[in-house]
Amino acid sequence: MAATIEGQDRVLAAAQQIVKSLNTSTNVDTEDMLMILSNFDNRLSKLSNMMTTTNSSSSTPTSARSAAAAAAVAETDHSSTDIVFEEAAKLVLEWDSPPNADPDSTSEYLNAVDEIIKKTEDLNVLSSDMDRAEAALQHAMAHLEEEFRHVLIGNTVPFDAGRLHESSFIRRYSISSSAVAIPDFETGTLSEDQEDVSSARYNHVKGKSLGTDDFSLDLVYNDAIIDLREIANRMIKSGYEKECCQVYSSVRREVLDECLAILGIEKLSIEEVHRIDWQSLDEKMKKWIYAVKVLVRILLSAEKSLCDQVFGDSELIKEVCFMETAKGCVMQLLNFGEAVAIGRRSSEKLFRILDMYDALADVLSDIELLFCDEDGELVCGESKGVLDGLGEAAIGTFVEFENAVEREISKKPTQGGEIHPLTRYVMNYVKLLVDYSDTLNGLLEKLESCMEHDSSATDNGDNLELENVAPLARRLMLLIKSLEGNLEGKSRMYEDCGMPYIFLMNNVHYIVQKVKDSELQKLLGDQWVRKRRGQIRQHATSYLRASWSKVLSCLKDEGLSGSSSNASKVALKERFKNFNACFEEIYRIQTGWKVPDPQLREELRISISEKVLPAYRSFLGRFGSHLESGRNAGKYIKYYLEDLEGYLLDLFEGTPLVLHHMRRKGT
Repeated sequence: MAATIEGQDRVLAAAQQIVKSLNTSTNVDTEDMLMILSNFDNRLSKLSNMMTTTNSSSSTPTSARSAAAAAAVAETDHSSTDIVFEEAAKLVLEWDSPPNADPDSTSEYLNAVDEIIKKTEDLNVLSSDMDRAEAALQHAMAHLEEEFRHVLIGNTVPFDAGRLHESSFIRRYSISSSAVAIPDFETGTLSEDQEDVSSARYNHVKGKSLGTDDFSLDLVYNDAIIDLREIANRMIKSGYEKECCQVYSSVRREVLDECLAILGIEKLSIEEVHRIDWQSLDEKMKKWIYAVKVLVRILLSAEKSLCDQVFGDSELIKEVCFMETAKGCVMQLLNFGEAVAIGRRSSEKLFRILDMYDALADVLSDIELLFCDEDGELVCGESKGVLDGLGEAAIGTFVEFENAVEREISKKPTQGGEIHPLTRYVMNYVKLLVDYSDTLNGLLEKLESCMEHDSSATDNGDNLELENVAPLARRLMLLIKSLEGNLEGKSRMYEDCGMPYIFLMNNVHYIVQKVKDSELQKLLGDQWVRKRRGQIRQHATSYLRASWSKVLSCLKDEGLSGSSSNASKVALKERFKNFNACFEEIYRIQTGWKVPDPQLREELRISISEKVLPAYRSFLGRFGSHLESGRNAGKYIKYYLEDLEGYLLDLFEGTPLVLHHMRRKGT
């Protein structure tokens, strides 16, 4: 077809040159020449009539004859254009592209479409010709629309979640498969090997880049993008941009929906989300956190690039197509986030809510860059609204946790003065919260103006301690103080006078160790730790006084008249009997008590030894000889110093023992 058009152009150009020569020539038989030309091609037959008319009047000036010839050429050009259009229209109406059309035939078809478009843009075309051109154009656009859909669907690159999983992107933004281990207040189900469980959250790598430095994603094969752009340009030029956008957006929306499904994201209503049990919801929240990152940083970034490549010549069209393509999947994720934000608040949800908040906050700037036009304000506004909702839910859940700690009223004391489940619960919870310090400090700062601390609940030292610290540190200090107050109340449930101090010592020591073994120490400060260590020493002193004062009173000189040589043997026998009875009672009871920390247990035994052994050594040295020489001395002096030292090592192991007397040879 191109060769035919080129040949016609050469014929017309030659004819025009001949006409020009005829107007000036006096030696050539003009009429004969025109007859030859008219016989050569019927498209030039009108030139003969025009030239004959001009030659029949000798009075007509040369310029007039030239103008008449030019008009004839113009009419001839118009006829040539009609032929080109007719051939183009015929090709468009009859062409049926196979699935894998030959590139040359496709190019020929697109050239034909260009000719039809050119015809419709010609303002000098008769109305009847325009109707024919528009009909041909409509048929061409319908065909191009289907071809656009076919190329877009057939050349879509499948979403390879496996490749994404193996990339460094997944390692930076992955979510641990294990949920945060949070025990029940009453049962204390958190075991020792779970106490140091990490907070199962992705690692932050914040930045404003829309894509990633080390991961790229092709959505459509590169060769097809050229064809898509060629088709899109012609549809837009012909005024069929709406149809083009609809096809593009519908196809790409389905692809994005499929990608979200591969990532484990379901379409759920708010009511459906609220009916999901916690274990299932926790899994969906983890998938949501990861999907937000993948969708915004990879999929939508690639979608934006694809729109630029296909519709790059039209800024408005590419923005509209991207908006219509991407808006649905973003709103689907935001709807889930909103459902979580307005759902029932419970302490186990806090960490996942904070993860969701951080994930959305991390990509918010990317969302604003992707949806930067006026229509994108809706998506950006919804994103900010859900982010604020998640922040409010996080703080509200934290407040609920604080209240739960304060209100916890379990009446069953822990066996042997062990660490209370509430203490384990709170400290493991608090330890995990430190990972979210930046987020929580930012959220709590918004509430500082409406927060008032109860000064009556703290002494001057506590008030000083709360000054000049970050909002989260201040809240955690008050939270742990509330925990300590609760533990004080629980300690009064024990009947034995020494047990409350063992209980408090165990729990405060556990609190201090959790702080020392984590970032909590930086948050709460060394002074806070030193103060709690002082409390442990105070509890140990109170324990010694409560449990061992009666034993030590048996080893005093009061009531034993005169020197040791004159002491009443009856009084001495009674003292040794009382000492033996008291020691054996303590041994029987306190071997069943538990001090889990080995170092604390050893320090406590040393403190007992430093009180009891020197007093017993002195008493035995001063008065023991008066009984040892008598009959039944072993009945009263049952233990030598090394006996007591060995028996003290059995205390606080958590297994009650009965002391079976076996006298050892003294040294």
